[in-house]
Amino acid sequence: MNTININTLALRGFTSILLLCVTTWNEAKDLAHWVNPFIGASTNTEAAGAYHGLGKTYPGAVVPFGMVQASPQTITGGDNASGYSDEHTTIEGFSLTQMSGVGWYGDMGNFMVMPTTGHMYTCSGTIDGTVKGWRSHYDKASEQAHAGYYSVLLCDDGIRAETTASLHCGAMRFTFPQSDSAHIEIDLARRVGGTSSLQYINVIDAQTIEGWMRCTPEGGGWGNGEGHVSYTVYFHARLSKPMKRFGFWSADLPKDKLYKLEEVSSTDYMRLISRATLMAGSPQGLHTLEGRHIGFYADYTTQAGEQIELTTGISYVDLDGARRNYESEAAGRSFDQLLFAATHSWNKALGCIEVDGGSDEERTVFYTALYHAMLDPRIHQDVDGRYVGGDGHIYQSDGTFTKRTLFSGWDVFRSEMPLLTVIRPEVVNDLLNSLITMADQSGRHYFERWELFNAYTGCMLGNPAISVLADAYVKGIRGYDIAKGYVYAKNSSARFGNDSLGYTPGNLGISYTLEYAYTDWCLSRLAEMLGHKADARIYAQKSQAYRNLFDKGKGWFRPKDDRGQWLPWPKEGMLKEWYGCMECNPLQQGWFVPHDPKGLVKLLGGRKKVSEQLDWMFDNTPKEMLWNVYYNHANEPVHFVPYIYNLLGEEWKTQRATRNICRNAYHNRVTGLVGNEDAGQMSAWYVLSALGIHQYCPGRTRFEITSPVFPKAVIHLPNGHDFTITAHNNSKRQIYIQRASLNDRPTPLHIDYKDIINGGHLYLEMGASHN
Repeated sequence: MNTININTLALRGFTSILLLCVTTWNEAKDLAHWVNPFIGASTNTEAAGAYHGLGKTYPGAVVPFGMVQASPQTITGGDNASGYSDEHTTIEGFSLTQMSGVGWYGDMGNFMVMPTTGHMYTCSGTIDGTVKGWRSHYDKASEQAHAGYYSVLLCDDGIRAETTASLHCGAMRFTFPQSDSAHIEIDLARRVGGTSSLQYINVIDAQTIEGWMRCTPEGGGWGNGEGHVSYTVYFHARLSKPMKRFGFWSADLPKDKLYKLEEVSSTDYMRLISRATLMAGSPQGLHTLEGRHIGFYADYTTQAGEQIELTTGISYVDLDGARRNYESEAAGRSFDQLLFAATHSWNKALGCIEVDGGSDEERTVFYTALYHAMLDPRIHQDVDGRYVGGDGHIYQSDGTFTKRTLFSGWDVFRSEMPLLTVIRPEVVNDLLNSLITMADQSGRHYFERWELFNAYTGCMLGNPAISVLADAYVKGIRGYDIAKGYVYAKNSSARFGNDSLGYTPGNLGISYTLEYAYTDWCLSRLAEMLGHKADARIYAQKSQAYRNLFDKGKGWFRPKDDRGQWLPWPKEGMLKEWYGCMECNPLQQGWFVPHDPKGLVKLLGGRKKVSEQLDWMFDNTPKEMLWNVYYNHANEPVHFVPYIYNLLGEEWKTQRATRNICRNAYHNRVTGLVGNEDAGQMSAWYVLSALGIHQYCPGRTRFEITSPVFPKAVIHLPNGHDFTITAHNNSKRQIYIQRASLNDRPTPLHIDYKDIINGGHLYLEMGASHN
């Protein structure tokens, strides 16, 4: 093998693609190449200094809100939802489905493909080489990615691998060396966090295969099976070159043994899979196979630099859906054509916001954040409008909405959904339709807080769907059955709430009680808008439940047991993590009363005391902003806290805090996200705050104004209007707003949602000292 020549050839191909894109669109509008998908692409707990790890994003190819995410995989087991972490030195394959930025072990990572030469293996092998497999070292410097594209050189066999995607299809292109034993291998059993439970494949002709992979909780996946996720991925795939030969493998798994999270990357498991039976196929003989752990291989003879493409349509409905998706989006299209379309789709999507000025790093961070915020909730229906409903049956969309999935509710109600109400309100409308129909079809008649493939996963806490519903309705986003939505919101509050004691007892009680109190306020707002005055009063009263966990003696929030007794106060006091709180401490969670800031301020002893407490919190926060017990931007509960200063009349402190967070918690590097991306939330916070606006309390239409990162930004709204934000004399030193005007009229440092969506001009005069 001549690695240098292969590498040079592949890089020339990549350069031609770049030139194609750049010469097709105006360079200033080629926003896809400002995106660095490697930002956050690490699950490393050591680098994070915390068990949650870093961004947990994937670097592979996807289009806005797409069903397919064609991305490299470096690991299968452990708490590695994206299947990729930058510090790993080997790649085990390229899969078509991924999760972005989440914990709880993850799921998907289905249809894993690996190009190889030489000996045929039936498993990826162990990282340490104890069990040999197709896993390959890769040239880290060769990795290239932008929005809609990924490329890498696999060193062991000298193969360049590239991926791109459409809404329902993934394309892979492999540039082989000269070989009389080149293979494309497909592991149908592979699944992040476990295995698929049953697989099927059918060879249609010398270039076409199709089949399915059934994934159930028994095989692990989301929450190692505790997330109750069950889905089937159907695929229809076509190779650009006819197969010379093809075949299958099937591993003999013990019938009484389940293979889940840790087992799938264990040496014993790999040894078992490495002994799988290889079976040669033929059009007249064996050309279909079904089993618990099967795979497929296609053999080729290749010339140096020869490229073979594999393009696959997927569906969660049936094989007909996978075929239609392929025919609609990929049939007759080359890899380059699909890449061209993917890049164009991202340029169009990212073009909803144009920023001027700022450094190259700031522009890259901004557009990558906007990119990450437009991955979920992803499309979950086929091109013909069919989708799997909440009862597992197939439904036909009536065209009024697009079925979507992956609602990381506890995270995304805070910034991600408010951002989408501005730039993509139809996605919020789709999500609410998806949640309402899911509650209806399943017969559960309440909202799930963390939805994945129609599963009521029970992950995290609170009733975030109520927040999204109330926020959308008050903003005029109303293309769903609000009558059913209101009933399901009430049912959610009754099922998960503070009703029995006026608070939620136990060692997570602060988080539960305060989150439920907020969404009961959201429900009160919704009831008021719908004319249910009695309900509005009831839920407004319930929204005060946060007061029932305030310990006047300690001057802060404290959990109680079910008899009303305080749980023992720890020696660390309010800084004790997991004391009364989910993934945080009482200091961080205790600020979460966005619906009643005046009541909170009074409860805490007045404005001066609250300001001093906030100052102490921010002053003790480490500069690098990694996981800590003060202002912990690495996790969601504190994301609105910097904006409390605005409500105290100390707006300059909000400006100082948000600029500091934007500067120190977000970077153009793999470790550029200090915490999990969490399906768009971490990035959406940056997009809004970097623009200089952020919603303090979803359910109210008020947006706080803060110090923008960029001298100018224009939001091109879906209704055709533009909202422009100009920060005159803005710089790294001049971060404080001296005066503000909206459409040439003086304005306080907050605006209304309608002021944004109606279009206009927010003008900020900046200075080096606070005004």
